[in-house]
Amino acid sequence: MLKIKLLLVLFFAVLCSFITYYFPINKGLDLQGGMQLTLEAQDTPLIKADTDAINGVIAVIRSRIDKLGLTEPVINRKGIRQITVELPGIKDTEHAVRLIGDTALLEFVEAEWAPTNTESLTSENIEILAGKEARLAYVISKDSEGKIQKKVPIFLKNTVLTGADLKSASPGTDQYGKSIVQIEFTSEGAKKFRDITSKNVGKPLAIMLDGFIISAPNINEPISGGSAQISGDFSIEEIKELVIKLKAGALPVPVKIVSNKIIGPTLGQDSIEKSKMAAIVGFILICAYMIFWYRLPGVMSCIGLSFYVLICLSILKLCSATLTLPGIAGLILTMGIAVDANVIIFEWVREEKEKGHPLKRAIDLGFQEGLRTILDANITALMAAAVLFLLGNGPIRGFALTLGIGLIVSMVTGLFITRILIDFVTDYLDKRKRFSVERSS
Repeated sequence: MLKIKLLLVLFFAVLCSFITYYFPINKGLDLQGGMQLTLEAQDTPLIKADTDAINGVIAVIRSRIDKLGLTEPVINRKGIRQITVELPGIKDTEHAVRLIGDTALLEFVEAEWAPTNTESLTSENIEILAGKEARLAYVISKDSEGKIQKKVPIFLKNTVLTGADLKSASPGTDQYGKSIVQIEFTSEGAKKFRDITSKNVGKPLAIMLDGFIISAPNINEPISGGSAQISGDFSIEEIKELVIKLKAGALPVPVKIVSNKIIGPTLGQDSIEKSKMAAIVGFILICAYMIFWYRLPGVMSCIGLSFYVLICLSILKLCSATLTLPGIAGLILTMGIAVDANVIIFEWVREEKEKGHPLKRAIDLGFQEGLRTILDANITALMAAAVLFLLGNGPIRGFALTLGIGLIVSMVTGLFITRILIDFVTDYLDKRKRFSVERSS
């Protein structure tokens, strides 16, 4: 039975080594560079940038970034109305800024075509022609180089539908092969769309994005299918961005970018090298102490510590966790904690041996007596790590995550893997009467 356990441990070691070698690990902004944005929410006449609005902005930004398939972002609230967004490894910074900062307010507005001599129209003339709520705007057509080809005046009236009435959005093409966005309304939105198209047959319906008219198709007949399309002079990339924004929803309040920093990877690479050196030196010092103080059991403890390192790295890679510099500090810290369980157990074994118990019985009693102390110490530390993870943000959460993983893995290696190794060695050496857990004098 003991040999089977040892074979399982060896198989587990090989598996963890494979994962550690072949699977990538996500690096945080401080390790691989990237972009850091600071956004500030702005009040509007209808909505104040309060806590609920800020939380809504964070949710929309996270949803947009997730749909784009970027690396795990770090999004935190800063002060009363500011938000920091960290994007490790981002290459196209302009694209990211557009995606994050655009309001993406989609509106369907009742409209009427205006006469050509709009320059001479006063507000009173506009009210007489189109009604009290009407305002003058222009449908602008541009060529492939962005030059204005045509400006058609239009009277805008009431907003009848918004992005909140959308159920889904997807890219597509029209009968001429031009890029469009296919949209489907919710049941309530479909009813509104049917009513407004029935009411305005023969008139245009202006489709606006962030206050700009992107299309103003004429309504030829009532549309009751609950779906429509948005067309305009869009490139393929613009269509993709528009779909992402519509799916994620509009920002509850506008945001202004107050800081845009590009973080280079040079500092991160230097930190990685120093952290590696710190980990190696720490590992060697811990092993030297354990071997000097506990001799052969100390060697088993060092082998268990090697398992600890492999298991921690495997878990981080399999979970696609983002490793930051504080996270590395947490891993290095828990290397010392990882052998703490062995120290407690070895001391108990020594005491039981001094009481006259046989070696195997002393080992059994040492693990039994040490279990309660180890659980008490690690559970209280895990509670602290959980509080840091739940209430902290950014680097603090990274430190808490690796600390928590390290504590759990340290208990596994100390109580199970090291025990299997010690049992195997004691069985092997028992015949030769050479195994001892006495402290060196």
